[in-house]
Amino acid sequence: MSSVARTAPEVPLPPGYTLVEAPHPASLDDADAWAYHAVADVGREHELEVHGYDDLALRPRDVLSGMDHQEYAAKRRFVVVRSAAARALIADGVPPAVHDVVAYLFVLQPATSNAHLSDAFAVVRPQERGRGIGTPLLALAERLAADAGRTVLLSNTSHGTEPPPGPDALAATTGAGRVPADAPGPRFLRAHGYVLEQVERHSVLDLPAAPAGLDAHRAAAREYAGPDYRVHTWTDEVPEEWLDQVAVLFTRMSTDAPTGGVEFGEDPWDARRVRTWVGEQAEKRNGFLVSAAEHVPTGTLAAFTVFLYPRDRDDFAFQEDTLVLREHRGRRLGMLVKVANLDALARERPATRRVHTWNAQENDHMLAINVALGFRPAGVWAAWQRRTTSEDGD
Repeated sequence: MSSVARTAPEVPLPPGYTLVEAPHPASLDDADAWAYHAVADVGREHELEVHGYDDLALRPRDVLSGMDHQEYAAKRRFVVVRSAAARALIADGVPPAVHDVVAYLFVLQPATSNAHLSDAFAVVRPQERGRGIGTPLLALAERLAADAGRTVLLSNTSHGTEPPPGPDALAATTGAGRVPADAPGPRFLRAHGYVLEQVERHSVLDLPAAPAGLDAHRAAAREYAGPDYRVHTWTDEVPEEWLDQVAVLFTRMSTDAPTGGVEFGEDPWDARRVRTWVGEQAEKRNGFLVSAAEHVPTGTLAAFTVFLYPRDRDDFAFQEDTLVLREHRGRRLGMLVKVANLDALARERPATRRVHTWNAQENDHMLAINVALGFRPAGVWAAWQRRTTSEDGD
């Protein structure tokens, strides 16, 4: 991939703005890394507007590492800059200031599965909305999808609160979960034909958790699971002997977890992909914890859960994937591995004060586990989808 900024495809932006495809630097210290710093800044501003904090904002190294890894998805990033800055960039090789980047577009197309899908994420700084920037960005994403033969377009929005049922709320096609109908993201996507297919509850667990409650959940889960299951916990690694089975669990996340109306098919993982994921966390300077339940009679993994956390901030962590294989459900393995990971987090990161997680609103069982552990609602994340027709590509 070139390390030189390229003028993006022709896009009808309003006067005063120019679209540039982000250069791809070797490191964040390179002059060409300006776009990655700017994307992170735009994203941080967006998260502050939605949530009032920046826990969920991508850091520049998250942006760079994601673009470095294109083994399993093709990715492109574009930024919108004010024309004066763009002219300086193109003519003189002078990068624009971070605040001169007013929007970005990220397009992701799976490369090893789900060849019908194309994801697009367009973010515009709040003060630049309403000037005709978002629509041409989304049109570009849809053009790139059509060029690649993609027929299902995905996007998402996030919201700091979930509205109650009523005229001001829009419900997902699943019937579970709502978003504010008049918020900028839903209003924009609905106007362009996108349908709200799934809503996930964003929840936060305040730490430290009450020891008595964890002790009770741990004891009950262990008793219910019985001697046929034992828990392994790994820090910043997946041991070689478990790579294949962890790959199965990641694969089953795409088939066993609810996806609402999103047309998302199986996304296969293998040992190599798990190693790639482990290496990417190191590049991002993330730590991680994995707790997995082994079914002792067969020597196979039946459940797992993952924490991720930035090494440069110890106040928060992310509860990522949690899965119990269908054939092992009903034994409280979800609670068993979640408590084991919380125990490990308390040992590894005692300064952590909150954990963020997301669960489909129709996933009653996993939500019940989280509520029992003390997670509180903190907003919603919404998946939007548009199916194209042959006329769309004409």
